[in-house]
Amino acid sequence: MAYGIVHQFAGGTEEQYEASIAAVHPSDGSLPEGQVFHVAGPSADGWIVVAIHESRESWEQFRDGILMPQVQAGIEGGFTAPPEETGFEVHNQVSA
Repeated sequence: MAYGIVHQFAGGTEEQYEASIAAVHPSDGSLPEGQVFHVAGPSADGWIVVAIHESRESWEQFRDGILMPQVQAGIEGGFTAPPEETGFEVHNQVSA
């Protein structure tokens, strides 16, 4: 079952997002293995990122194998504080 993750970065900016995404996504602009959808943009209090993965296991592999090691190593110009995180099992996914 697909799994969604929402990251809300209070006070986050577009520049921080661009630096962070450059560190954790493939350089050719594609999505990481197992990720099927990604959107991001400004929110009322910062920046929001929504990603859909093939499964919860796919999310956990990305989180543990790519995202967290990069964040722990430090991402120059990236987000300075951890996000508020919400995960959910995808009940319905419709594409145009």
